[in-house]
Amino acid sequence: MAWFPKQINKECLDMKKFKHLFEKLCSWQNIILAWRKARKGKTKKEYVLEFESDIKNNLSLIKKELENLSYYPKPLKRFIVQDPKTRVIHSSSFRDRIVYHAIVNIIEPIFEKIFIYDSCASRIGKGNLFALKRFDEFKRKVSKNGNAKGWFNSNQIKGYCFKADIKHYFQEVDHAILFTLLSRKIGDEKILEIIQRILNNFDSETLGKGMPLGNLTSQFFANVYLNELDYFVKHNLKAKYYLRYVDDFVILHESKEQLIKWKIEIESFLKLNLKLKLHLQKSKILSLSNGIDFVGFRSFYYFKLLRKRNIKKIRNKIKLFREDILSKEMILEIFQGWEGYSKWANSYKLRQDILKNIGKPCTAP
Repeated sequence: MAWFPKQINKECLDMKKFKHLFEKLCSWQNIILAWRKARKGKTKKEYVLEFESDIKNNLSLIKKELENLSYYPKPLKRFIVQDPKTRVIHSSSFRDRIVYHAIVNIIEPIFEKIFIYDSCASRIGKGNLFALKRFDEFKRKVSKNGNAKGWFNSNQIKGYCFKADIKHYFQEVDHAILFTLLSRKIGDEKILEIIQRILNNFDSETLGKGMPLGNLTSQFFANVYLNELDYFVKHNLKAKYYLRYVDDFVILHESKEQLIKWKIEIESFLKLNLKLKLHLQKSKILSLSNGIDFVGFRSFYYFKLLRKRNIKKIRNKIKLFREDILSKEMILEIFQGWEGYSKWANSYKLRQDILKNIGKPCTAP
């Protein structure tokens, strides 16, 4: 890569390559673990039941294909979802999902050691609520618990946020760069060969670019790729209050001018080193007093709200329930997850209003 951090920790300096991983990948222990992970929460799906109708032979075939390096992923199934914005999702076969879990089982612990603490997506013990808590913590520190005074108004609270989004991130990931980053730590050519086949399986608009939304490997590789940005921001720019969730990231600081400078440097770094661009309409420097949209919530100094699209999505589910498209059992299951999530916002009255028509009492905030 073209850049080098001014100061980095020992984990980043440790360029040790891990070899002899292929045997672990192909072991029965790993393949069975991968199968269990792939089926979790999907045991009643038709494709899972079909695979498990001949489970021994099907798992044996996966093992044999991996060992012989004759494994190739099947073509992805493409479909469009609106959640609420339109997204193109690519679905892998259940057989391939098992292989993806098997690969991540082996290489994730290697890279986990070098990921920064505040990379929050697709990591054990983290997620959007972890990111939300960290954002609140950073917000309190930058605004000095809401007591810092503005320079022109004694009632104004200081604090700004550079809220950024990478344009068409999954479509623009460069395979050659990603492969170089993976090769820094993985010294097993056979595993790298299988990874290359998985990357090549995506029929992107630009040859040598892009990863499918929805794949486990895509989620993991997304963190490997943007780990370069994480280190640049933390160790070169020395930004203390930085958080990333997939391709969305925030930097908080009391100085708007400092964030403007960092924004320019980040744009240059992404272009030169990762061949990425910031989304101009979604990457802005905002006052914390205006509320910041991040990981599904709009966070203000003293309270937070659910994003409108989150509320709209739940109301649509209620509509399906009233039209007898969703059963009582299904709607209760959906609300169990939603209510636990929505409690993190100031939403008690909203939850009462939304939940009253399905016969489920709203718990206290």
